[in-house]
Amino acid sequence: MIAPEWSLLYHNTLGTFEEVQHFRMEGEASISFPMGRLRLKSVRDAEEGQKANFVWWCPEDFPADIAVTWEFRPIQEPGLAILFFAAKGAGGVDLFDTALAPRTGEYEQYHHGELDALHLSYYRRRWPEERQFHTCNLRKSYGFHLVAQGADPLPPVADITGFYRMKLIKRGARIDFSINELPVLSWEDDGITFGQPLGAGKIGFRQMAPFVAEYANLKVYELMEAGEAGVLEKPV
Repeated sequence: MIAPEWSLLYHNTLGTFEEVQHFRMEGEASISFPMGRLRLKSVRDAEEGQKANFVWWCPEDFPADIAVTWEFRPIQEPGLAILFFAAKGAGGVDLFDTALAPRTGEYEQYHHGELDALHLSYYRRRWPEERQFHTCNLRKSYGFHLVAQGADPLPPVADITGFYRMKLIKRGARIDFSINELPVLSWEDDGITFGQPLGAGKIGFRQMAPFVAEYANLKVYELMEAGEAGVLEKPV
Protein backbone atom coordinates (compact mmCIF):
# COMPACT_ATOMS: atom_id res chain seq x y z
CA MET A 1 0.00 0.00 0.00
CA ILE A 2 1.33 3.40 -1.00
CA ALA A 3 2.03 5.60 2.00
CA PRO A 4 0.06 8.87 2.02
CA GLU A 5 1.66 12.27 1.86
CA TRP A 6 0.25 15.08 3.94
CA SER A 7 -0.85 18.28 2.19
CA LEU A 8 -1.74 21.11 4.56
CA LEU A 9 -5.21 22.46 3.79
CA TYR A 10 -6.01 24.52 6.86
CA HIS A 11 -4.13 25.90 9.86
CA ASN A 12 -5.60 27.98 12.67
CA THR A 13 -3.59 28.72 15.82
CA LEU A 14 -6.89 29.40 17.67
CA GLY A 15 -5.02 32.17 19.41
CA THR A 16 -7.21 35.26 18.89
CA PHE A 17 -10.86 36.12 18.30
CA GLU A 18 -10.01 37.35 14.80
CA GLU A 19 -8.78 33.87 13.88
CA VAL A 20 -12.02 32.16 14.92
CA GLN A 21 -14.70 34.75 14.17
CA HIS A 22 -15.80 32.72 11.14
CA PHE A 23 -16.59 29.65 13.32
CA ARG A 24 -20.25 28.91 14.04
CA MET A 25 -21.63 28.27 17.52
CA GLU A 26 -24.66 26.07 18.18
CA GLY A 27 -25.70 26.50 21.78
CA GLU A 28 -24.34 29.09 24.20
CA ALA A 29 -20.68 29.30 25.21
CA SER A 30 -18.04 31.83 26.10
CA ILE A 31 -14.88 32.16 24.02
CA SER A 32 -11.70 33.57 25.55
CA PHE A 33 -7.96 33.44 24.90
CA PRO A 34 -5.91 33.29 28.12
CA MET A 35 -2.21 33.11 27.22
CA GLY A 36 -3.12 33.06 23.51
CA ARG A 37 -5.00 29.75 23.74
CA LEU A 38 -8.66 29.27 22.92
CA ARG A 39 -10.81 28.50 25.96
CA LEU A 40 -14.40 27.24 25.58
CA LYS A 41 -16.94 27.17 28.39
CA SER A 42 -20.72 26.85 28.47
CA VAL A 43 -22.49 29.91 29.83
CA ARG A 44 -25.48 27.85 30.99
CA ASP A 45 -25.88 25.86 34.20
CA ALA A 46 -25.08 22.17 33.85
CA GLU A 47 -28.31 21.44 35.70
CA GLU A 48 -30.12 22.38 32.49
CA GLY A 49 -28.88 19.13 30.99
CA GLN A 50 -28.44 18.95 27.22
CA LYS A 51 -29.55 22.58 26.84
CA ALA A 52 -26.27 23.61 28.51
CA ASN A 53 -24.07 21.91 25.91
CA PHE A 54 -22.75 23.32 22.64
CA VAL A 55 -21.06 22.55 19.32
CA TRP A 56 -18.60 24.92 17.68
CA TRP A 57 -18.10 24.33 13.94
CA CYS A 58 -15.25 25.21 11.63
CA PRO A 59 -17.16 26.34 8.51
CA GLU A 60 -14.67 24.90 6.01
CA ASP A 61 -15.52 21.84 3.92
CA PHE A 62 -12.80 19.20 3.93
CA PRO A 63 -12.26 16.24 1.60
CA ALA A 64 -12.90 12.62 2.50
CA ASP A 65 -9.28 11.63 3.22
CA ILE A 66 -7.84 13.88 5.89
CA ALA A 67 -5.74 14.06 9.03
CA VAL A 68 -6.80 16.46 11.79
CA THR A 69 -4.37 17.52 14.52
CA TRP A 70 -4.96 19.84 17.44
CA GLU A 71 -3.68 20.55 20.95
CA PHE A 72 -6.03 20.00 23.86
CA ARG A 73 -5.94 20.79 27.55
CA PRO A 74 -8.82 20.05 29.95
CA ILE A 75 -9.19 22.78 32.57
CA GLN A 76 -12.25 21.90 34.63
CA GLU A 77 -14.16 18.67 35.17
CA PRO A 78 -16.63 17.02 35.01
CA GLY A 79 -17.61 17.08 31.37
CA LEU A 80 -17.03 15.65 27.94
CA ALA A 81 -15.28 16.67 24.71
CA ILE A 82 -16.13 15.45 21.19
CA LEU A 83 -14.76 16.05 17.71
CA PHE A 84 -17.33 15.79 14.92
CA PHE A 85 -15.94 15.10 11.46
CA ALA A 86 -17.16 14.16 7.96
CA ALA A 87 -20.31 16.07 8.91
CA LYS A 88 -22.94 16.88 6.27
CA GLY A 89 -26.61 17.67 6.27
CA ALA A 90 -29.11 14.90 5.58
CA GLY A 91 -29.15 13.93 1.91
CA GLY A 92 -25.67 15.38 1.39
CA VAL A 93 -26.63 19.05 1.64
CA ASP A 94 -24.38 21.59 3.31
CA LEU A 95 -24.39 21.31 7.09
CA PHE A 96 -25.60 24.91 7.39
CA ASP A 97 -28.35 24.66 4.77
CA THR A 98 -31.26 26.77 6.02
CA ALA A 99 -33.71 24.02 5.07
CA LEU A 100 -32.33 21.85 7.90
CA ALA A 101 -33.86 21.99 11.38
CA PRO A 102 -32.02 24.42 13.71
CA ARG A 103 -29.46 22.88 16.08
CA THR A 104 -28.85 24.25 19.57
CA GLY A 105 -26.32 21.89 21.14
CA GLU A 106 -28.53 19.06 22.43
CA TYR A 107 -26.82 15.82 21.51
CA GLU A 108 -29.88 14.10 20.02
CA GLN A 109 -29.94 16.74 17.28
CA TYR A 110 -26.55 15.45 16.13
CA HIS A 111 -27.10 11.69 16.21
CA HIS A 112 -30.82 11.56 15.33
CA GLY A 113 -31.15 14.90 13.59
CA GLU A 114 -30.83 16.04 10.00
CA LEU A 115 -27.15 15.28 9.54
CA ASP A 116 -24.65 12.47 9.11
CA ALA A 117 -21.31 12.53 10.93
CA LEU A 118 -18.65 10.64 12.78
CA HIS A 119 -18.12 11.72 16.39
CA LEU A 120 -15.09 10.97 18.52
CA SER A 121 -15.59 11.34 22.29
CA TYR A 122 -11.95 11.71 23.32
CA TYR A 123 -12.39 13.03 26.88
CA ARG A 124 -15.28 11.49 28.82
CA ARG A 125 -15.58 12.58 32.46
CA ARG A 126 -19.22 13.63 32.77
CA TRP A 127 -20.88 10.66 34.51
CA PRO A 128 -19.49 8.55 37.38
CA GLU A 129 -19.05 5.47 35.18
CA GLU A 130 -16.99 7.53 32.72
CA ARG A 131 -14.74 8.83 35.49
CA GLN A 132 -14.28 5.33 36.92
CA PHE A 133 -13.22 3.74 33.61
CA HIS A 134 -11.78 6.10 30.98
CA THR A 135 -12.42 5.32 27.31
CA CYS A 136 -12.49 7.13 23.97
CA ASN A 137 -15.58 6.31 21.89
CA LEU A 138 -16.13 6.57 18.14
CA ARG A 139 -19.75 6.76 16.93
CA LYS A 140 -21.38 7.02 13.52
CA SER A 141 -24.62 8.78 12.77
CA TYR A 142 -27.34 9.03 11.55
CA GLY A 143 -28.00 6.87 14.60
CA PHE A 144 -26.07 6.38 17.80
CA HIS A 145 -23.81 3.57 16.60
CA LEU A 146 -20.79 2.87 18.84
CA VAL A 147 -18.31 1.52 16.29
CA ALA A 148 -14.98 1.59 18.16
CA GLN A 149 -13.62 2.12 21.66
CA GLY A 150 -10.15 2.53 23.12
CA ALA A 151 -8.49 3.25 26.44
CA ASP A 152 -8.14 6.96 27.25
CA PRO A 153 -4.60 7.73 28.50
CA LEU A 154 -5.29 11.25 29.76
CA PRO A 155 -5.06 11.88 33.52
CA PRO A 156 -7.54 13.82 35.68
CA VAL A 157 -7.38 17.61 35.45
CA ALA A 158 -5.50 17.80 38.76
CA ASP A 159 -2.53 15.98 37.19
CA ILE A 160 -2.43 17.77 33.84
CA THR A 161 0.44 20.21 33.33
CA GLY A 162 0.23 21.00 29.62
CA PHE A 163 -1.40 20.35 26.27
CA TYR A 164 -1.86 16.97 24.62
CA ARG A 165 -1.39 16.33 20.89
CA MET A 166 -4.48 14.86 19.25
CA LYS A 167 -4.33 13.22 15.83
CA LEU A 168 -7.26 11.82 13.87
CA ILE A 169 -6.65 10.15 10.50
CA LYS A 170 -9.54 9.32 8.14
CA ARG A 171 -8.45 7.52 4.98
CA GLY A 172 -11.00 5.69 2.89
CA ALA A 173 -13.13 3.66 5.26
CA ARG A 174 -10.48 3.57 8.01
CA ILE A 175 -10.29 5.80 11.09
CA ASP A 176 -7.25 6.01 13.41
CA PHE A 177 -6.90 8.17 16.51
CA SER A 178 -3.85 8.79 18.70
CA ILE A 179 -2.84 11.02 21.61
CA ASN A 180 0.80 12.11 21.86
CA GLU A 181 1.52 9.50 19.13
CA LEU A 182 0.08 6.71 21.29
CA PRO A 183 -2.50 4.72 19.26
CA VAL A 184 -5.88 4.83 21.00
CA LEU A 185 -8.39 3.33 18.57
CA SER A 186 -8.80 2.16 14.97
CA TRP A 187 -11.86 1.18 12.95
CA GLU A 188 -12.67 0.30 9.35
CA ASP A 189 -16.21 0.84 8.10
CA ASP A 190 -17.49 -2.20 6.19
CA GLY A 191 -20.04 -0.03 4.42
CA ILE A 192 -22.83 -2.47 5.30
CA THR A 193 -23.45 -2.63 9.05
CA PHE A 194 -24.03 1.11 9.52
CA GLY A 195 -24.52 2.25 5.93
CA GLN A 196 -22.07 3.65 3.41
CA PRO A 197 -18.79 5.14 4.71
CA LEU A 198 -18.93 8.90 5.18
CA GLY A 199 -16.79 11.11 3.00
CA ALA A 200 -16.16 14.85 2.83
CA GLY A 201 -17.62 17.28 5.32
CA LYS A 202 -17.07 19.68 8.20
CA ILE A 203 -15.43 19.34 11.62
CA GLY A 204 -16.64 20.73 14.93
CA PHE A 205 -15.86 20.69 18.64
CA ARG A 206 -18.48 19.79 21.25
CA GLN A 207 -18.38 20.22 25.03
CA MET A 208 -20.72 19.03 27.73
CA ALA A 209 -21.20 21.42 30.67
CA PRO A 210 -19.66 22.23 33.08
CA PHE A 211 -16.49 21.17 31.28
CA VAL A 212 -13.90 23.84 30.42
CA ALA A 213 -11.08 23.16 27.96
CA GLU A 214 -8.42 24.92 25.91
CA TYR A 215 -7.43 24.28 22.29
CA ALA A 216 -4.61 25.35 19.99
CA ASN A 217 -3.02 24.78 16.57
CA LEU A 218 -5.83 23.18 14.63
CA LYS A 219 -4.47 21.71 11.37
CA VAL A 220 -6.21 19.73 8.65
CA TYR A 221 -4.20 17.85 6.03
CA GLU A 222 -5.38 16.15 2.87
CA LEU A 223 -3.97 12.64 2.51
CA MET A 224 -2.53 12.14 -0.94
CA GLU A 225 -0.82 9.26 -2.71
CA ALA A 226 2.95 9.49 -2.96
CA GLY A 227 3.96 11.56 -5.96
CA GLU A 228 0.80 13.62 -6.19
CA ALA A 229 1.15 17.39 -6.27
CA GLY A 230 0.57 19.43 -3.17
CA VAL A 231 2.09 21.86 -0.72
CA LEU A 232 3.47 19.36 1.75
CA GLU A 233 4.22 19.88 5.39
CA LYS A 234 5.53 17.31 7.83
CA PRO A 235 2.67 16.37 10.16
CA VAL A 236 3.09 17.21 13.85
